[in-house]
Amino acid sequence: MQKVPLTVTGAEMLREELHRLKQTERPKIIQAIAEARAHGDLKENAEYHAAREQQGFIEGRIQEIEAKLSVAQVIDISQMTNEGRVIFGATIKLSDTQGKSISYKIVGEDEADINNHKISVTSPVARALIGKFEGDSVNVSTPEGKTTYEIIEVAYT
Repeated sequence: MQKVPLTVTGAEMLREELHRLKQTERPKIIQAIAEARAHGDLKENAEYHAAREQQGFIEGRIQEIEAKLSVAQVIDISQMTNEGRVIFGATIKLSDTQGKSISYKIVGEDEADINNHKISVTSPVARALIGKFEGDSVNVSTPEGKTTYEIIEVAYT
C-alpha cells in the first residue's frame, strides 16, 4: 500500500476533523434522524431524507480520513537538515523571470490550499522543485505554459 505524505500539521488537522465528525457531527445527525422518524411517515419526510443523506456523507468522510491516516507517512520537517535543498514540507521563495516573487510550502494533497500558498507535492511546480537547491533555476511546465523560477530561499518551518 502506498504511503501518503503528510506534514505534522496536516496529520493533526485530519485527526481533529475525525474527532469532530465522530464526537460532534455523528451524534447530532443520529439525533436529527430520530426526531425526523418521530414525525411519522418516512416516505414523504424531507427532514428524514436530508438527515440520512448527511449521515452518509459524514460516514463516508470518516472512512476516508481513517484510511488516509492508516497509510500516512507523517514527515516532521523540523527534524531534517537539508541545507538549502527543496524537500517535502519546505517553504520555498521563488522569483520568476519578470522579478515577481512568491512563496510556496510543499504539503500533502489533503493539505494543499493555493490561497494560503500551500501546494501539493504532486503538483507540477512541486515536482519540478523537489531535490533542487537555493540558487537553482527551474523550468516548470504548467497548464498555462512553461515558466522559469529561481529558488531564492528554502526554509524548513
